[in-house]
Amino acid sequence: MDLRTPTDNIPFQSITAAKDNIEESIIRTPLIPLNYNVPGKQIYLKLENLQPIGSFKIRGAGNALANLSSEELKDGVYTASAGNFAQGLAWNARERGIPCNVVVPDHAPVTKLEAIKRLGGDIVKVPFDKWWEVIQTHQYEGMKGKFIHPVCDPAVIAGNGTIGLEIVEDLPDVDVVICPYGGGGLISGVSSAVKSLRTNAKVYACEVETAAPLKLSLDLGKPSTFNYIASFVDGMGGKSVLDSMWPLVSNLVDDSLVVTLQEVADSVKLLAERNRVVAEGAGAATVAAALSEKFSDRLSGNIVCVISGGNIDTNKLIQALEGKIPQ
Repeated sequence: MDLRTPTDNIPFQSITAAKDNIEESIIRTPLIPLNYNVPGKQIYLKLENLQPIGSFKIRGAGNALANLSSEELKDGVYTASAGNFAQGLAWNARERGIPCNVVVPDHAPVTKLEAIKRLGGDIVKVPFDKWWEVIQTHQYEGMKGKFIHPVCDPAVIAGNGTIGLEIVEDLPDVDVVICPYGGGGLISGVSSAVKSLRTNAKVYACEVETAAPLKLSLDLGKPSTFNYIASFVDGMGGKSVLDSMWPLVSNLVDDSLVVTLQEVADSVKLLAERNRVVAEGAGAATVAAALSEKFSDRLSGNIVCVISGGNIDTNKLIQALEGKIPQ
């Protein structure tokens, strides 16, 4: 399947196949209640921050490599990533003994860059606009190896969808799932799985006010460009909805819930204090949405927040624990 052509879901059998491909290399992460009472809601946390690389990205990267031949992998792999997918790809490439190169935006956090290096990834740092160009064109001139797209690769999306399988297995009567939205690869996989098994469930994206191209696009009915501003919520958000992802996300996402930077920072603090969970901004954003009164008319019953990752710089975590918006 080529996501450059219109399609509106990820086949369920691709997701179940991905489960078999990656089950020995991932953690089947727990689904636990949020230790915070909200009338009319039972909020659960899907703790992908507990994966070996601290992020769900290990799933999609692992499935992508499992679907490639040794000939395709002979020169190694490369990707464009703000940090977490790069770690997932580097981890899986190291397991296979192949090189991994990563093109990162110049605002990528130090914690994630150091982790990429520890896992054996070689880093090329470029301005954000150049990085976004690689995301859009699926190539970086002069780079050897097979390019693995962090969002649009169907095998990556199917790997991400295994999260949805686990959610429904652990909570068969789930009503709502909230996923952070970066490029759409996570929510497209999760929604494809959840809605195949639980047809009445709602799956919402979550974006932050400084990077909300999906909400804009859904409101306008077409892929649109947003005035992106970099923030401590580095694991999600971008300048626009990728044209190749629009058929998927417009069909699979019920809406996008936009939260403020302060709400995200408050949720980082809440998760640490109530559940002893360290979440990066993108992961905590889903809890911010679940707790926000702005969305109380849509969010009720059993709500699952995907805590997508825990790779937050220590100084930013400290600022959030102090009640500040991390800088």
